[in-house]
Amino acid sequence: MGAPEVFAVESCIHDRHIKPQIFAGLTGENWRLDEYEKRGGYLGLKQILGLSGSKKIKPEAIIAEIKDSALRGRGGAGFPTGLKWGFMPSKLPVQKYLICNSDESEPGTFKDRDILRYNPHIVIEGMLIAAYAMGITAGYNYIHGEIWAVYERFEEALEEARLKGYLGKNILGTDFSFELHASHGFGAYICGEETALLESLEGKKGQPRFKPPFPASYGLYGKPTTINNAETFAAVPWIIRNGGDAFAKVGVPQNGGTKIFSVSGDVELPGNYEIPLGTPFKTLLELAGGVCGGRKLKAVIPGGSSMPVIPGDIMMETDMSFDSIAKAGSMLGSGGVIVMSESRCMVRCLLRLSYFYYEESCGQCTPCREGTGWLWRIVSRIENGLGTEEDLDQLLNLADRIQGKTICALGDAAAMPVRAFVENFKDEFTYHITHKKCMVDDPQ
Repeated sequence: MGAPEVFAVESCIHDRHIKPQIFAGLTGENWRLDEYEKRGGYLGLKQILGLSGSKKIKPEAIIAEIKDSALRGRGGAGFPTGLKWGFMPSKLPVQKYLICNSDESEPGTFKDRDILRYNPHIVIEGMLIAAYAMGITAGYNYIHGEIWAVYERFEEALEEARLKGYLGKNILGTDFSFELHASHGFGAYICGEETALLESLEGKKGQPRFKPPFPASYGLYGKPTTINNAETFAAVPWIIRNGGDAFAKVGVPQNGGTKIFSVSGDVELPGNYEIPLGTPFKTLLELAGGVCGGRKLKAVIPGGSSMPVIPGDIMMETDMSFDSIAKAGSMLGSGGVIVMSESRCMVRCLLRLSYFYYEESCGQCTPCREGTGWLWRIVSRIENGLGTEEDLDQLLNLADRIQGKTICALGDAAAMPVRAFVENFKDEFTYHITHKKCMVDDPQ
């Protein structure tokens, strides 16, 4: 599978006296179990089970440690992980499930597949610790179906863990049992939504469920279920080995630890970069080699294609944390950072995004099923020189009628980029309408 993408992190975290937590020591070839153990792998599991010379740790103490760490979900919403784990009725004598959401389909996001490709055992150990903390005996890792080689590698890692006694009944001779299975999707973006993922796992059409009930009370097969992202689970072993406070101190208040950002678009060195939350965006941009060709930064989508776009000058004054990005008018989301230089036409960029969400709508909700098509067609009309001034008001009106009115967040994902592009770059849209051509392509 070759060497990893760029994992340039050292230069921006020496001042915090900590090395990368997930990609530390990876070469691209040392993904197997024996190599993971050499890097301290499974010591966190042994620690909580009382097998490393320390006393067995109680499940509630593990959840408290995760809360202290300020670990927030790395899949998009940024919900506090410890709080989510606390929702699980751990002492309820029924079957419970743990799910890893690795259905990474958000355009601009490619971190989870590299975690599973180059460090799969860190996800397995993270899930084992989570299962122990919540009294869960069975779990699944739902992997995006279009990264088949990654799915096969994870299956190999599972077999290695089983043979070594890390999975199955009476793990490492203790009374803790947990079985983990891999399951693959078929490339449907909608299955990244957690309840659509559950439907797919059950063999049904991948469409979101109405909530409530939430998965914590009615999840897989109607049983209590906790779902976290692959990167979230990958952060857990480090927290157990080093403590929640140490993890929290790496980031900024309420934003603990490092975060992997997938940087793509108009940069010299696209790739995955693991940096502490709270690192200035300008530092991340420097790590990625800066804007291609020395051009001026025009805009950035900070958290995957569904997040609102931020003008470049505002982004350069922002740091990479959940709260700072929210203050700038967007969301950190999955951490898919899409960089756009002055050479990019904002109308053309929005057209590509609008078409994606139109194609990926599952069709269950009328506002999303019909509205995404309208958004795409109106933007297409503007791009092709057929737009009118009324189209801009129509786009914003449609976005209002879609956002917050669908079962899942795909409607929001289609509406938010439209609103942000039109509001932040209205001059370009107006130029397209008035001159019947693109401002960027116009030689004047």
